[in-house]
Amino acid sequence: MPEQITNYQCPNCTGPLGFDGASGKQQCGHCGASFDVAVIEQIYADLERAAAAAGAAQQWDLSMAGGSWSEQEAARIRSYSCPSCGAGILCDDTTAATSCPYCLNPTVVPGQFTGQLRPDYVIPFRLDKQAAKEALKKYYRKKKFLPKAFAAENNIDDVKGIYVPFWLFDGQADASVCYKATKVSNYTSGDYKVTDTDHYRVVREGSVAFEKVPVDGSSKMPDNHMDAVEPFDYRELKPFSTAYLPGFLADKYDVSAGECSQRANSRIIASTESAFAATAGGYTSLATEYSHMNLRQGAVKYALLPVWMLSTKWKGRDFLFAMNGQTGKLIGDLPIDKGKYWGWFLGIFLGLSSLLSLLFFVGGGTPWS
Repeated sequence: MPEQITNYQCPNCTGPLGFDGASGKQQCGHCGASFDVAVIEQIYADLERAAAAAGAAQQWDLSMAGGSWSEQEAARIRSYSCPSCGAGILCDDTTAATSCPYCLNPTVVPGQFTGQLRPDYVIPFRLDKQAAKEALKKYYRKKKFLPKAFAAENNIDDVKGIYVPFWLFDGQADASVCYKATKVSNYTSGDYKVTDTDHYRVVREGSVAFEKVPVDGSSKMPDNHMDAVEPFDYRELKPFSTAYLPGFLADKYDVSAGECSQRANSRIIASTESAFAATAGGYTSLATEYSHMNLRQGAVKYALLPVWMLSTKWKGRDFLFAMNGQTGKLIGDLPIDKGKYWGWFLGIFLGLSSLLSLLFFVGGGTPWS
């Protein structure tokens, strides 16, 4: 029997409700009415209590229809019933919010957020789909080696607003770092050009506290894209509510906090080393002689953070882009026009060659005999 799911409908006209990042309210896609998140939560809490008291509605028994899933497929597939049109919705075991493919109403799968799977926080989407498309066009314009045909011919095949599961790690790094440093100075003494090099031993010790170091907990999301769209403004973190999800996709984590902890440790170590090195400025060179670090691991929280994923195809290749749904920061891979690249390289090379030839001539170089 399919598990019952929830979609949010307008109290006025029963049209589909979706969260609008600009206003911070639930907005009806039909009549345009808007409602506070707390109001919709209360309405649906009352409806759920009434439904529980009345008992679950009878469902069709479809257990004999169709073939059998393999053991591996069955472990990953979930079936839900759309409360608006009654259609069955198939998705994998990490999907927590989606849309009905028949009536297009946004749906939430509350069972995916119960118990240990329920997030602590959510940052609502601030930017919409159109903003993501416009950001991609601007991203194209800034790339000097991008083939003209790519921007002119390709169409964005898919744009999805996804609440990506992130683990947020708190901790502290106690570190002691020793550097080998040099200061180099040049001066002229008579007919000689003199170079002086002074050597130093630079020691830095201290502690750095970290809050909410993010590591994405979805194996579907490319880690380099998720790292690149940071940072998120944590001042907009809100206590988790499914009322923020309609109109967007959402996945629960499928990589545990324990599995993500090593990436969190690596990020903390790299950030600490960078912070310490920044305090040792003024040297010509700085090389780490040794580094000792003790990590004091603190609390871990589970949050859903907003990301727009855009994908396109060109000449048989897939190109994936990610945009922070809160700040608009966008990252992605693009093709390179080799003709433009080598033309630029050749231009630089010829320019330098001409400059060197001019300097040689002005300097009175000896002609070939």
